[in-house]
Amino acid sequence: MKELVLIVCAALFVTVSAAQDHHGMHHGPADSSSGAAAWRMPPMDPSMPMMPGLGGAVPVVEPFMPGGGMQAAMFPEARPRELAELADGDTLALEASLVRRTIRGKPLVMYGYNGQIPGPLLKVEQGATIVVLFKNNIELPTTVHWHGLRLDSRFDGTRLAQAPVMRGETFTYEVFFPDAGVYWYHPHIREDIQQDLGLYGNMLVRAPLPDYYGPAHREEALILDDLLMDANGPLPYGKDASVHTLMGRFGNVMLVNGDPAYRMEVKRGEVVRFFLTNVANARTFNVVFGGAPAKLVASDVSKFEREAWVGSVPLAPAERYTVEVKFDTPGEVAITNSIQAINHFRGEFYPHVDTLALVTVLDEPPAEDLSEAFETLRENEDVQRDLAAFRPHFDRPVDHRLDLGVRVKGLPVPIVRAMEIDTLYVPPMEWNDAMPMMNWLSTGKQVTWILRDAALDKENMDVHWHFRQGDVAKIRLFNDPKSFHPMNHPIHVHGQRFLVLEMDGVPNTNLVWKDTAIVPVGSTMDILVDFSNPGDWMLHCHIAEHLEAGMMLHFTVEKGAGTE
Repeated sequence: MKELVLIVCAALFVTVSAAQDHHGMHHGPADSSSGAAAWRMPPMDPSMPMMPGLGGAVPVVEPFMPGGGMQAAMFPEARPRELAELADGDTLALEASLVRRTIRGKPLVMYGYNGQIPGPLLKVEQGATIVVLFKNNIELPTTVHWHGLRLDSRFDGTRLAQAPVMRGETFTYEVFFPDAGVYWYHPHIREDIQQDLGLYGNMLVRAPLPDYYGPAHREEALILDDLLMDANGPLPYGKDASVHTLMGRFGNVMLVNGDPAYRMEVKRGEVVRFFLTNVANARTFNVVFGGAPAKLVASDVSKFEREAWVGSVPLAPAERYTVEVKFDTPGEVAITNSIQAINHFRGEFYPHVDTLALVTVLDEPPAEDLSEAFETLRENEDVQRDLAAFRPHFDRPVDHRLDLGVRVKGLPVPIVRAMEIDTLYVPPMEWNDAMPMMNWLSTGKQVTWILRDAALDKENMDVHWHFRQGDVAKIRLFNDPKSFHPMNHPIHVHGQRFLVLEMDGVPNTNLVWKDTAIVPVGSTMDILVDFSNPGDWMLHCHIAEHLEAGMMLHFTVEKGAGTE
């Protein structure tokens, strides 16, 4: 495979070196542009040569950076997140503003909620409703989306629900928390910029039962992210449309709770319950706890039917997982992102490990030994009882099918030719950006990511499904491996919950309620959606650049009888 790719690529380079500049390309010095931001090439793997015909090319949209050219020193320094414990009926003031961060010695202009990165950690009780008085003090229009919550659709934070909140304006949200677990909040307008630069935060929703989870010594909410930087700071974003639109914007600096060098201490034998959230634009993490035993407990909207031992936790953009880990051996344990990366130019896979956090295990025991409870895998009968009403629907016919693909126009000829060769083999998952130059040059003006309903002969926001409250529907998602650049897609359903019934015909034997699930390239996933929450909602890919490039549709859930 490797030799074939190298031979074909060599032939391609001879062909495209004669390509004309007018084929969808914008040339100019990569560091020259009018305004405060200037294009710079993304960092490249040394083994990836510059593709002929792309020298000096920059994206066809203007660059954007926050702050309008003002120095980072002009803005207040971002604080680490703070805890906000809220009771039913409480009010929270939440403000999006410009802040200063220093990462790897570079002062950066970023965004924060209440001056914090991540934003405040909200802790509430299941069944509570709070009021959030939101104010926008950044230069871009924005909203707040309360990801995973089955709340009133008027407060979902999408363009279907509200007008954008302009700079200096306010909006009042009523936020309802019907389900226990870990959730998060973020913008739903140009989240490829705003979320990437720090606008995100967690919500922990407590069940009324004290033994909802098994016993643990402590809980830690970890938000996983990445940031694309070079020696000058973050790489610019597209002003009028996204860049990095083929694969999404992969970062090269790993962040945990906004920190590139996150550390924590535990005691020998301590059981830690981790609430993991992936807020990266495009990266799917594969989290490994350094050989410490790890138990998978819950995901987006519920616990699993039964707990399970796991060696790693794959975590797609917007997904959450709850994992309990017991640290038995004194010393230092690295929590890592351990993947099989791919080099598209050389046509080869290679192992790659990023350190996400370091855990120092002290050689002293905790006050209470929880070993016996930790070593017991619990059967969650409450989840199984909840699922009983839905099992008769598992074998129902498919109600809707979506084909996932992409359409391009106006991309530079060298990129088009390279993509034609690249699809000789496509990995099911893209764990890394293996074509940073081509990815950077692809914009939302040239790339349209597609959700297509063939039965309706419609795609993206021309698709408008209708359901009644209480409906249950099976939706089949097919990720077409023959599209121009097939890629895995984390599909998010707003305002509802769903079960992943099967993947490629293989039934799921340990169910959990989800709001986001990733569909690998070439795979067919069947999900069963519980349409319990009335209103106007969205279904979309949660790779931020794919969403910006159109990969979303609209569905309406009408109120059921007796609910008016």
